[in-house]
Amino acid sequence: MPRDERLREPDLGDELGHGGLRDGEGADDPQAVDVGKGLVDEAQLAQLVGLEDGVGDRAADAGGRGTQGERSGGVGGAGRRINGGLYQWRLILTRSGAACQPGCVSANDTSRRLYPHPVSRFSAWSLLAVFGIGVFLAGLELMITATALPSILLDLAVTDQLGKPAFSELRHASWIVNGYLLAYVVAMPLAGRLADVWGARRLFLGALVVFIVGSLVAGRGQNLDELIAGRIIQGIGGGVLVPVGTAAASHLFEGHDRPRALGIIGGLTFLGMAAGPFLGAAILGGFNVAGGLDRLGVPDPSLIRETLTPTWRWVFYVNVPIGFVALFIAWAASQGWETPRRRAGPDVVGAVVWSLALAAALGATTLIGVADVGGPDPIQVGLALVGLAVVATLLTVVRGLRRPDPFLDPRLFRSVAFSSAALVSLLTGFAFATAIIGGAVFVDRVLYGGPDQQRLALGSLAGATAVGALLSGFAVRILSLRIVTFVGLVICAATLWLMSGWTPAVAIGSVALVLGAFGFGFGLTVTPRSTAAVESAGRSSFGMASAIVTVARMIGMAVGVAILTAYGSTTIDRLFDRLFSAANPDGWKDVIPAELRDRPLRDGLVVDALEAWAAREASGILVGMFVVAGVVTIVAIPPGLALGGRTRRLTAEPSATGPVGAAGAGGSDGLDGQDGFESTIAL
Repeated sequence: MPRDERLREPDLGDELGHGGLRDGEGADDPQAVDVGKGLVDEAQLAQLVGLEDGVGDRAADAGGRGTQGERSGGVGGAGRRINGGLYQWRLILTRSGAACQPGCVSANDTSRRLYPHPVSRFSAWSLLAVFGIGVFLAGLELMITATALPSILLDLAVTDQLGKPAFSELRHASWIVNGYLLAYVVAMPLAGRLADVWGARRLFLGALVVFIVGSLVAGRGQNLDELIAGRIIQGIGGGVLVPVGTAAASHLFEGHDRPRALGIIGGLTFLGMAAGPFLGAAILGGFNVAGGLDRLGVPDPSLIRETLTPTWRWVFYVNVPIGFVALFIAWAASQGWETPRRRAGPDVVGAVVWSLALAAALGATTLIGVADVGGPDPIQVGLALVGLAVVATLLTVVRGLRRPDPFLDPRLFRSVAFSSAALVSLLTGFAFATAIIGGAVFVDRVLYGGPDQQRLALGSLAGATAVGALLSGFAVRILSLRIVTFVGLVICAATLWLMSGWTPAVAIGSVALVLGAFGFGFGLTVTPRSTAAVESAGRSSFGMASAIVTVARMIGMAVGVAILTAYGSTTIDRLFDRLFSAANPDGWKDVIPAELRDRPLRDGLVVDALEAWAAREASGILVGMFVVAGVVTIVAIPPGLALGGRTRRLTAEPSATGPVGAAGAGGSDGLDGQDGFESTIAL
């Protein structure tokens, strides 16, 4: 049969897509297709295939350049991969007359190793719902505890002579938040790599169990140490849920459905953060567990009462029924589905070294501006932690470059898109923390707003972030990654500029509106950077790519919080000395109107005047921080423009009877990313 007619046959894609010829046709079959220089140069085949070298160095695609015919061996024999993203069909070709020699990797083996077994569309969306529940719970626990801390301290903390929590206990209780956050961040890269090695399904189910156990331990805690231990267990589970859920969604969905799925995952993470303060307040204000136990005749004291009361325990217990429902749905919907597993075991040494680097860096960050740590000089401790973080990071990089399958592969950063995604995540994380902390401080110390006003302001920010993340998943279907990111960053920079103009006279509604606009802009950047990272890394590194982007954001947030805390505390100390220093104990009289200077310090008018002065000073402090965050956001624009243009992702339909080129939910038997077939084609 003439070659042109053979290429136009409708069943050719099915034969080639399975790495061989139909019905076991041999190399001497008259319809066999040869792959050679002359064939690829023809216009018909140039629309279908291109060859990419398969030596593992992710070199440029050679397809369509007239070079592959000159290389020794065939596609099967050399283990080459097809299509670096130049053409609109992805096929696996087996050269006529070339058998796969021992040691070579066949196309079918590569496809099976890199792609999960397809599932139905209903199961795919059911699993996405479960992944969304997991990341929602992880985000919820980042914020919900803040509303319960006062009640926890009153119940568990050691009190001083006045019956109030001792200062040392306040520092101890801070680990209720810090312990969760530290475990959350450190667990992320570990989970990302384990998802790539062991598979995401079993790891996600295990993380749900760990998170549920941590919630039970934290809720049952009878002292601060037990509660902190439970929070650390929770943090480990939550830190696994986010990158593994993101990686699993990336495996589960392809084509235009993948950014939409990633947008849903990102949106639900921030929706959990938004719901945290509201749900915490609802539990503390609406649950009367003690009254219910009284009506049931449960004796006091008893083990049941110790376990179920006071009400703050249900801030943690609320995760248990939700977690069990998610666990059951995930187990039922994911039967027969799992992401690819690697034969090589995890790099345990690399994981330990990188975790040490990350923990040391976070520890050093939290010591910025701290004057006392209850022992050694905090500056010396901070410098020691910085040195440890630098050394451990260098060791991680060196080890990663020397091992074929390291825990953290530095070669991922050779991709401009991947490096840009991580950098955008880092810089916007700093801006996000500035908006959250700065907004909360402004409402509390400038507007003197109560809990309801703070929930309104921060809820607007987090809720709008979730909306922006969800919409960005749809926006990248018609717009480029760089355009969506650019729009989001411009909105963030503009709203930070508006924040820098806030004064004590601004209305709480305006504050909530501006914070909401910032959150929407930040949310627009979530899906583009996640999509760029996972697709540039390839299926074999979906988990680690997801973890790196998320960890970069958390590090940026940690740096932002530390700088805000250090700058704020230093300024507060300076202002206090100005008002009440030993050298000038009546310095407060210099900042109030002259007609009030003869009144005592505790006079109501004097107090009002001092509060007005303090509000103006706090507003001035925050102006500088908002300006810095705005500049950082503008710096993020160039890497944001490097995330990539509009892409059309065409994949092979998993069904044998489905049309080649359809993309959607449920998985695929084709290849994409850096693992063989590129799933994106720049238009």
